Amino acid sequence: MSEPLTVALVDDYDVVLAGLAHMFDHYRHRVVVAEIDANFDLKDTVDIVLYDSFAQPESDHDEIAALVRSPRASHVVVYTWNFHPSLVSQALEQGVRGYLSKSLTARELVAALESVRDGEVVVSDPPRRAGNAPGIEWPGRHEGITDREAEVLALITQGKSNAEVASLTYLSPNTVKLYIRNVYSKIGVTSRTQAVLWGVDHGFTPDHHRIDHWLGGP
Repeated sequence: MSEPLTVALVDDYDVVLAGLAHMFDHYRHRVVVAEIDANFDLKDTVDIVLYDSFAQPESDHDEIAALVRSPRASHVVVYTWNFHPSLVSQALEQGVRGYLSKSLTARELVAALESVRDGEVVVSDPPRRAGNAPGIEWPGRHEGITDREAEVLALITQGKSNAEVASLTYLSPNTVKLYIRNVYSKIGVTSRTQAVLWGVDHGFTPDHHRIDHWLGGP
């Protein structure tokens, strides 16, 4: 039996990291999770850095490139809902070894990560939007906000316009407006300002320091 693979989880949001770590609960004999925290300096090289792409598409390119260059990351895998062909090809060109869908079950995710560790390049099928893999978390989930709505709310909480959100998420402007209306209804607000304030109070402000720290920054 091979040694368990070591995985570092990278994301700007605490709740997302917690959900990712939870997915591996039943596979601890196959996966050792090194959770990334601003107060924890990981010294050892890990088999895989699993980069969760949540509501930070404007910075994904640079952060992924930095992770690929990091001597502490043997392989980098992107974990996302967004399978726009240009994003997939760009990630592979940067040296990413896996581009995995959030629709994968925990069992499928572990198997894909093991394949990457063993030398394969793994690109999963684009996700169908029918449901979510068990264990996935995102800000606002417990208020009834879907994962995609959460990404849109996170971006407008960061000050993005509707046009910027559409461009960054590869959604149409009308779809962005629909998601925003749905979010307003679910959180009980009637304006963008109220939605932003709600987002700030409910975990939609990213902690960019977390990733900087793992890469050896301040």
